Amino acid sequence: MSDDKKDDQGFDGLSDEEIAKAMEGFEQEFASDASGDSSDASDSADVPDVPDGLGAIDVPDDASEIDPSFGFEDALEGLLGNKAKMAAIVTRIASAPLLAAFCQLSDISADCVGSNQGAIAVLRNLDGDAPEAAARDITTVVGGMSVVLGVNRADKLEVTMYAGGKSGGTLAPPILFNSTPRFVEDLMLGITTVAQLKSKGFEVVDSGSMDHDQAMKVIADHTRMGRGGATRGSSIA
Repeated sequence: MSDDKKDDQGFDGLSDEEIAKAMEGFEQEFASDASGDSSDASDSADVPDVPDGLGAIDVPDDASEIDPSFGFEDALEGLLGNKAKMAAIVTRIASAPLLAAFCQLSDISADCVGSNQGAIAVLRNLDGDAPEAAARDITTVVGGMSVVLGVNRADKLEVTMYAGGKSGGTLAPPILFNSTPRFVEDLMLGITTVAQLKSKGFEVVDSGSMDHDQAMKVIADHTRMGRGGATRGSSIA
């Protein structure tokens, strides 16, 4: 084949005219595909992409069912400050069972965690001013008892002293944390939970685990032995 023939046919034996026609056909096909893709995209514009397998998940009507321990409504109330994220009564009583007994007689639902530096009652009723009411109730029922109430509302920590059923002065959170076990700060800030403390060996007693008579027996035993911070002068209203 002569060199002139190669120049006329171009690359791989195709002439310039054949290459031009091939490119023209390719451009038309590409334009047609692009038009079709645009139409498909328009038709599905309102339909979001769904990852594989998501369609098989049943989402309950009540979003709070997604997390039974802390549902959407609870989270929202916590953000708004209508419900505390955490509230605890800090005492000078070392015994978790004794504090649980006092809570039972005061009609307070709480998990009581024992500590040599003072047991604390982690309150369950966090609605509205329920934590403050609990602090008033326990210092009314148990004569001569003073406590410190810590409440975390909307990530703002408030620390208040209570005695004789009345609130006293407020404390700066660091003052409370410097005079209490480290786990108190961790609980108030949501770093740890009562369940985690229990798994680490801390004594935890549910105030609802005893009835009135059992609570009175626990108090009598501690009073008679002179242990756990209870005094002979303490009175139960």
